[in-house]
Amino acid sequence: MPDLNAGLAAILAAIGFLAIAAFQAALALGAPLGRAAWGGKSRELPANLRQASAVAIVIWLIAAIVILGRAGVVAVPLPDVVLEWGAWALVVVSVLGAIVNVASSSPWERFGWAPLSMVLALLSFVVASSP
Repeated sequence: MPDLNAGLAAILAAIGFLAIAAFQAALALGAPLGRAAWGGKSRELPANLRQASAVAIVIWLIAAIVILGRAGVVAVPLPDVVLEWGAWALVVVSVLGAIVNVASSSPWERFGWAPLSMVLALLSFVVASSP
């Protein structure tokens, strides 16, 4: 029986991870949103950062699957230990993301992505620490 608090936290975290994946997809496709990502240096990302955004899409999609699987919201064909470690990894990655975004010169990253990263860290913590 899944923990209801963990299930809700997982659904909210997955929505956040999917929103990040969608944003990265827009960047990879050339949307002029570069000021809100990768340090905010350019309006449109250069080819290497567009490729990095394409890789990031996959990572954030996997994050959504892992967090939902760890909470038991969806069945994921991975061992429980992978889901447990993956959820804890998302806690760490989200905290590090918040730190990096707070240190950014981009106001979008400091005031948008940093708080979102901390919320995702907290939601991931609820899921990772659930029974």
